[in-house]
Amino acid sequence: MSFSTRQFVGISLAFFCLHLSLRAQTPSEQLRQVIDSTWAFELREHPLTAVFAGKKTQIESLGSYTEAAIARQTAFYRNQLAKLNAIPSVSLSGAERVNAELLRYTMQDDIEQYDLKGYLNPFTSDSGPHTSLPFISNYLTFRTAADYESYIKLLYTFPAYLSDVVTLLREGLRTGMTAPKITLKGYEITYRNHIVTDPTRSVFYGPFLHFPASVSPEDQARLQQAGQKAVMDGVVKGYTQFGAFMDTAYLPGARSTLAANALPNGPAFYQQRIRYYTTLDLSADAIHQLGLREVARIQAEMQALITKTGFKGSFQDFLKFLRTDPQFYAKTPVQLLKEASFIAKQADDKLPAFFGKLPRQPYGVAPVPDALAPKYTSGRYVGAPISSKTPGYYWVNTYNLASRPLYTLEALTLHEAVPGHHLQSALSQELTGLPDFRKRLYVDSFGEGWGLYCEWLGKEMGFYKDPYSDFGRLTFEMWRACRLVVDTGVHTKGWTRQQVIDYLSSHTALSIHDCTTETDRYISWPGQALAYKIGELKIKELRQKAQKALGDKFDVRVFHDLILSQGTVTMPILQRIVDEYIQAAH
Repeated sequence: MSFSTRQFVGISLAFFCLHLSLRAQTPSEQLRQVIDSTWAFELREHPLTAVFAGKKTQIESLGSYTEAAIARQTAFYRNQLAKLNAIPSVSLSGAERVNAELLRYTMQDDIEQYDLKGYLNPFTSDSGPHTSLPFISNYLTFRTAADYESYIKLLYTFPAYLSDVVTLLREGLRTGMTAPKITLKGYEITYRNHIVTDPTRSVFYGPFLHFPASVSPEDQARLQQAGQKAVMDGVVKGYTQFGAFMDTAYLPGARSTLAANALPNGPAFYQQRIRYYTTLDLSADAIHQLGLREVARIQAEMQALITKTGFKGSFQDFLKFLRTDPQFYAKTPVQLLKEASFIAKQADDKLPAFFGKLPRQPYGVAPVPDALAPKYTSGRYVGAPISSKTPGYYWVNTYNLASRPLYTLEALTLHEAVPGHHLQSALSQELTGLPDFRKRLYVDSFGEGWGLYCEWLGKEMGFYKDPYSDFGRLTFEMWRACRLVVDTGVHTKGWTRQQVIDYLSSHTALSIHDCTTETDRYISWPGQALAYKIGELKIKELRQKAQKALGDKFDVRVFHDLILSQGTVTMPILQRIVDEYIQAAH
């Protein structure tokens, strides 16, 4: 090629690139750019998100938890939201509009929480910025000495990270943006369990107990010594400093009020939480009244079931019988775990009759970790990246067995394992064509509504044949209906903590321990408890609509696959999905 030809080609390429840069992007391209740049920003700013999403197998930093970092992140979201809102939605495909709506939903919440100072109170009664740290190593890869060395560097960042948390908590104390003091009783266990004198007994030392064959014996010895030092000088030092602040400043200085309405900008804050968790524009009073109607309806069903058992006595007598009779309680933690596992396998057996598509990822049954169990709920699903070597887990709380009745175990298992959270979460990760941010997204009204719907679906699946187990199902449904009443009651109507406990204990067969821990959860986590019943009612409403419209053409397997076909979505989006399905099926 001659020099002049190369010049010509170079000039032509330059003009071609200039043409590309000047060409207006299509709406689809604009949306893709906003989505991709937002996700890339999330992974850079939040290393833990990258790990839990399976995008990184090693990190050497927990990220920044400072006012400046959060302000910078919020400024980025405002700019991205402006770009997103400028894209003409009429020019997007249906799938693209869903992507845009869900990205808008997440960014708007980040912005509103910053404006309302919600980030200054990162605690619920059983969680906080420090409670997910013990599980990091489950998501990391340990194949080489370099992997262990990266992990050691990560452990040394704990003091700085937890110091950042403390700085924000101090500002929360100064402004009154704190967790209610009463909900933090017993909270010390979440950090004191990690203040050890023997580093080998720390959960953070776990990766150093077993090495792959690819790490030489010499490196193993070196890494174990370095790991013990990192646990003491990193993890223990960080938790010790954090614990000292919590014990001497935060726990004594946290607010004595309960209601979200008592916070700075309280009414606006609670209304924003309602909108975020339900994804609907509902007032607190409308939700309260809906809850009262649901409570009355379920109460009538419960009373009819008591009559069917032949029990002689009042409703409260029956609740006392359930709470105190030894036949309804496991004698050992292993027995409770075995019973939960048996129910889970029974549920697995029923899945093909109700779902056309099943996930590849398995799940296990395990106890709630000791450091969380005393203030934790009865059970929870803990997911894992599909790319990891870790399955999803159905956690069963084996703490205080006298508060873990067997008659609610079927409903709990169907909700937390299958066909509830594991099925929904694992299938979501396998969806193709979705942007990565949606595979990590969790919309509470969808996820928790689906879990509660699955408890109800258990009747069709052949569960609850024992009347006490069926009463347990109704107890769980009543529990979620009561949440509509007590969450709005405590946050807008002046309800006391004891009033909430009494309402739960008099309407459900939950143990008094559960009624107490759940009450603290609702007080410390405004609005989240509303998602369950609101979501379940919407899913049941959409199923009834589809059955009525399609008649003999309705297939429950197709309907369930449809509900789970787009991952987690808001209620307005779900409504649209089902309406379009009905229209196309006619």
